[in-house]
Amino acid sequence: MIRGLAIMLAVTPIASQAAAAPLTVPVGQSVIFKLSNGQPAKARRVAPAERPASGEIKVTVSALMGTTMTLTNNSPVAYTFRAELVGGPPSKANRRTCTLPPKLPTLESWPAKARAVRLSNFKVASKDGSCP
Repeated sequence: MIRGLAIMLAVTPIASQAAAAPLTVPVGQSVIFKLSNGQPAKARRVAPAERPASGEIKVTVSALMGTTMTLTNNSPVAYTFRAELVGGPPSKANRRTCTLPPKLPTLESWPAKARAVRLSNFKVASKDGSCP
């Protein structure tokens, strides 16, 4: 009974991300998702070497030099989005608007260690991927 509950709780964070809502990715995990109404949707945990299909975005969060996040946008559309450290020291520096160019990977890094990164509020950016 306890083992079943533990498994259910371990899967719930990703499974509950099927609906469009902010996505929290723990350090050490990779997740692929699509966008729905500017929020991550249909998120699924993947192996670090897996590539996103057309129209998908992949994010990997690691504990490299504090907290590091890499994203790969496999679509022709550039986005800006909000990224926020979860479980890190409270600071405005731990929340930022980031840019995600089309068809290219991007890297964001924070000196603070965190448990996860929360992604939300994706918006179409200009053609070159810069913030509007």
